[in-house]
Amino acid sequence: QLHVVESGGGLVQAGASLRLSCAASGRASSINFMGWFRQAPGKEREFAAAITWSGGSTDYADSVKGRFTISRDYAKNTVYLQMNSLKPEDTAVYYCAADRGYYTGSDYLRHYTNYYYWGQGTQVTVSS
Repeated sequence: QLHVVESGGGLVQAGASLRLSCAASGRASSINFMGWFRQAPGKEREFAAAITWSGGSTDYADSVKGRFTISRDYAKNTVYLQMNSLKPEDTAVYYCAADRGYYTGSDYLRHYTNYYYWGQGTQVTVSS
């Protein structure tokens, strides 16, 4: 089994920074890729960022590109999402997800249906 747990959310003002963490446990060595998704009230879950576990290739949604950075730490089986220059529209519950399967490219990583393991989510609220 594989488990992922997010942490690091909170309430900040516009322009501030936050770093989210996602710790994987269980059979973490079998992870192939991980991603961050977010869901605002009344909206569908949307892709934010993803990273391949072995090669470290990254992909970002246009809405966060240049402001958010995804990274991973092998030793800690942890993925981070550094969020800078936060905007009120970044307010959402942020979910970490992981999968052991094969991916065919960045477009594959953007679809939440391609991830099997999910965390419980962490709330990020950005006030104006």
